[in-house]
Amino acid sequence: MPLIPEEPQIHESAQGPRVTPAAGRPAPTPRPVPGPRTAASPRPGRPGPGPARPAPPAPRQHTPGGQPAARQENRSADARTTPRIQLIPAPLDGAIDAAEEAVDLLLESGRAPGDILVLTTGEQHPWAAHELSFGEAAYWAQHDARDDVFFAAASAADRAAARPVVVVAVNGGDDAVTARALPAALNRADTLLIVCGDPARINGVLGTAL
Repeated sequence: MPLIPEEPQIHESAQGPRVTPAAGRPAPTPRPVPGPRTAASPRPGRPGPGPARPAPPAPRQHTPGGQPAARQENRSADARTTPRIQLIPAPLDGAIDAAEEAVDLLLESGRAPGDILVLTTGEQHPWAAHELSFGEAAYWAQHDARDDVFFAAASAADRAAARPVVVVAVNGGDDAVTARALPAALNRADTLLIVCGDPARINGVLGTAL
């Protein structure tokens, strides 16, 4: 998978889909509704995502040095379950924009929308706030469908299912919130964890450098 740039350009967030009026009715003035961008609806002015990469061939089973094949398979499984961690520097009020930019780049590289979970440590992403206004049942039903990028509060990370990529926007909350959010996000990421925020604060909270 291509590396995400360290400092992506911040753009305005794309708005959600528009509803087509029924025939014979006057078209109402469209009201912008926030929504996650999908692979089928890239940000205006940008090319759509390329085709997904073909899956690599399955590794051959062999036993170098006389080691059992089962032991080799276990080591490979352990390597796959350890996600890579990438830090994207961003100010507190720009963390969500940086996270959206990271999502754009993932979609353009061929990553499926349902592979991505975005968590926020502070204020909810506008899409999550909008969808929650219709009730938690409908909101979490979209999570369970796994057919689009899903946005949630970091405090709800334990309720979210694991996805290949988790993006965390450190856009608020105290150090205790961030300290809980990052390990929870790491547990939900299968292959890649992207953290968008102030590097000094994030590394200070974790006690180590990302």
